[in-house]
Amino acid sequence: MSADLDDLSAARQRIAAAYDPSLLEEAGHRLSGLLAAHLAEAQRSEGPVLPWVDPPEAVRDAVAVLHGSMPAGASGGTAETFGRLVQLMLDRGLNLHDPRYIGHQVPAPLPLAGLFDAVGSVTNQCMAIYEMGPWATAVERAMVAELGQLIGWAPDSFAGAVTHGGSLANLTGLLTARNVALGDAWEQGLEASDTAAHSMGAPARLPVLVAHADAHYSVARAAGILGLGSRQIVRVGLDERGRMDPQQLDAELARLHFEGRPVVAVVACACATPTGAFDRLADIAAVCRRHEVWLHVDAAHGGAALLSELHRHLLAGIELADSVVWDAHKMLFVPALCAFVLYRDRARGFDAFHQDAPYLFDPAAPGLAEYDSGVRTMECTKRAAAFGLWGAWSLFGRQLFADMVDVTFALGRIFHERLVEADDFVPLHEPECNIVVFRHIPGALRDAAPERVGTFQLELRRRLIESGEFYIVPSKYHGVGALRATLINPLTTPEHLDRLMEALRHHGRGLLRD
Repeated sequence: MSADLDDLSAARQRIAAAYDPSLLEEAGHRLSGLLAAHLAEAQRSEGPVLPWVDPPEAVRDAVAVLHGSMPAGASGGTAETFGRLVQLMLDRGLNLHDPRYIGHQVPAPLPLAGLFDAVGSVTNQCMAIYEMGPWATAVERAMVAELGQLIGWAPDSFAGAVTHGGSLANLTGLLTARNVALGDAWEQGLEASDTAAHSMGAPARLPVLVAHADAHYSVARAAGILGLGSRQIVRVGLDERGRMDPQQLDAELARLHFEGRPVVAVVACACATPTGAFDRLADIAAVCRRHEVWLHVDAAHGGAALLSELHRHLLAGIELADSVVWDAHKMLFVPALCAFVLYRDRARGFDAFHQDAPYLFDPAAPGLAEYDSGVRTMECTKRAAAFGLWGAWSLFGRQLFADMVDVTFALGRIFHERLVEADDFVPLHEPECNIVVFRHIPGALRDAAPERVGTFQLELRRRLIESGEFYIVPSKYHGVGALRATLINPLTTPEHLDRLMEALRHHGRGLLRD
């Protein structure tokens, strides 16, 4: 018995040491110094943008550390070992704060936004019900109110919530649309209505989503999860600028009505992922109103243009949408994941989920349901995802966010001009924002088949990112390989873009020689 008590006492001592606030203080000082030094080096482009290591080797290294290659408490104590682990994380990660990062729609986040997020992480301010995360709930509600009014909705007329990412926000918004359009689908499911139709001798009239032809893949994923089926998406043709054509939308909705096919929602883009094209939302909304169809706008990337006096016209008509998705971890420059799903009609905020959970939601305080995030979102436990945005907004004000939109959108136009002026580059569209799709076509490939040109782009991009000089992403344009840049680091300059083009030329020459 005494041996068991001794073991328990030792366990308690180890636990107390791990929870010691003085350890946090010492480790925190090391962390802030390491992060500041790392960001300074990244902003000066002193190392590779991507320190490329083949995946199996990276996994082996992580496993080795996990199993003692860097033992805790060795060589100076736990805080020093913590510092070495942090430095390893920094050395091996993708450097989004390097101005040569011009890749995915993931920003170089405001560093202080990350520190606000850290407060929620260390103290574990999780959400589901108000009393578990009271300030996290208040912050989320404050940001929902701010963004909804930027859309153009009257105070207290709308609702919204934060989700862990735009894909989940799209799913939640489209689930709400499904429940509104199909009545008892939440309780009865879709198969029940199909069975009833068959029993009366009628053909199955499967419900559909109608979407921008290049809508984000999360829309098709949502269709599968919602029981509609990913094949039950009607993709509307685009105009010459890559925007949904309202006339084609009108024709598709008329056809579906004639066929008796229920339409769950129309999904428009602001902006579309492939080229950053903004749909003509006012015209699309007018078509949806005429056909009495729910309009869902995926503004995950482009919603932040509402903050800019120069660019908010790109979202004219968004206030007419029934639901809107807006990612703060894109063009509001905060760490992932922080995405908003917003509803024009306040009452729709409760239509996504119809469930009781007496162990969570307190019947003695029914008014608190309005503040319990678990009744609005897929997640039960949810991190306090809005702390970073709320903190940065409170600290710097909305003008900083407008500045970052204006600067990065201007970089998109500047890059396009550089491409137009070069005889060995081909811009593939005129950018409306900070997304630019292009090809590098050296003289030796000017008469090559499209397949050869496309393959060259993908091989060129692979050489570029493995060199560590720049980071851009692959794409396709009209089915042929292309290069895609998102100017999403506000510290990138036109000089960096010139250097990118030179790096592509250099690696292109090497690729043609091999």
